[in-house]
Formats: sequence, structure tokens, C-alpha cells
Amino acid sequence: MKKTIHKAVYAALLILPMTAYAAAEGAAPAAVKKTFIDVLKDGGWCMYPIGAFSIATVWLIIDIWLRTNDKKMVPEEDVAVAQQSFLAGDYIGAYQLMKAATSPYANVVRSALASIGYGKAATEEALVAEVDKINSKLQTRINYLSVIGVCTPMVGLLGTVSGMRGAFAVLGGSGIGDPSQLAGKIGEVLIATASGLFIAIPAFMGFYFLRNKLQSGVHHLEEEAERLFRNAPYDYLKDADVGQEETFAALPNWLENPAG
Repeated sequence: MKKTIHKAVYAALLILPMTAYAAAEGAAPAAVKKTFIDVLKDGGWCMYPIGAFSIATVWLIIDIWLRTNDKKMVPEEDVAVAQQSFLAGDYIGAYQLMKAATSPYANVVRSALASIGYGKAATEEALVAEVDKINSKLQTRINYLSVIGVCTPMVGLLGTVSGMRGAFAVLGGSGIGDPSQLAGKIGEVLIATASGLFIAIPAFMGFYFLRNKLQSGVHHLEEEAERLFRNAPYDYLKDADVGQEETFAALPNWLENPAG
């Protein structure tokens, strides 16, 4: 997780300078040279939330990309362990091994095994419910990219309006003076708008691409899990407590103590 955050920060720091310098070069004479910090200051207060959005965008894209890979969703070692346990008829052992694993595939198999004693319908229902849960969790992360894509240009536009208001306030107090100075001021505040759009574009691209990638990964996950339970001997596993977890559903107390 820390490595992913570091990668996101480094990538965001590469993105923001390109954005800011591109806007500055289009707005100011080529002879004026400014450092990256100076350009950020020209963008105003909104460059701070835009910088945070850029880091979040890169971090989310890297994190979700890794989470939705087939090797992460359905690790080969977890599949091999589950298949070997099923072939040996060791369903309790399979449950314990899947409980110890952390992959989405292990969670799906574990949830299905917990209901295998109640029949095929209950097992399939538990399997699908866990797949939906995993899909919902990852989809929520992907949706954050859409939120960033919508909010970042608005923040940039707000910063531009705020900066132009200040520029025209100076103009109203000192007169037209040198028009080139006013043009330079307006060009500087447009850095905020350019930065917001520059972050929003990859955020939206990442949103649509990763959403499609997630659908493919979830389909593969469900297919592999269903293949494992395809010929499970449900008749022999009826009423079996494979999970062997502690239960809190005791008999009603009036049945335990009929005299009371």
C-alpha cells in the first residue's frame, strides 16, 4: 500500500509541472522564466486541492489496476489448493485454507463452503452474494475517479474566477495602465482551469477503462468458483457444518425450559 501511495505522489508531481508550464507558456512571454513553485502560486489557492486530486487519481488508478488483475483476483496458488482439497474430499480443510487466504477467490470459495451443507441452491446463492460484495467494493473505488473527474475542473474554474476577480479589482483601482499586464494576469489565473482539466481527463479515462476491466475480472472470478463446485456431492454433504464456526442461533429459551 505504501509503495502504491509513493508511486501516486511521484506520478502526480510529474503531471502537475507539465500542466502548469503548458498553461504558463501559452499565457506569458517566452522570455519570462518561472520556477514550478512560482507557477503554482500563480494558479492560486485552488492548486492545493488540485494537487491532492492528482495524487488521488494516480493512486486510485494504480491500486485498482493491481486489485483487478486476474492474478490478484484469482491467484493460481489458491485455485490449486482448493482443487486439491476438493479432489481429496477434505472440505473442512479447504474451508480453513480459504479462510487463511486473503484473495477474492478465497473469500468466494469460503462463503460457498459455509453454506454447502444446506444444498446446491444455498451454496450458489452464497457464492453469488460474495461475488457481488467484492464487485461492489471495487466499483466504489472506481467511482471515486468519476467524482474526481467531475470536481477537479470545477475547483479549477472556481480558482480562475477568484483570480480574475482580483485582477479586475486591481484594474478598477489603477486604471487600464498597460494592457499586457492585464493579459498576463488573466493568463496566469487560467493555469487553474488548465490544471483542473488536465487531471480530469485521465481520471475519466481511468474510470471507464477500470470499470470494464473489473467486469472482466469479476466474470473470471465467478466462473472459476462455479467450476470448483460444479459436481460437488451435495447429497453427502447435507447438514454438514463445514465452516465449524461458532453459532449464536440457539433454541428458544421456552423450549429449553418448558416448565418456566
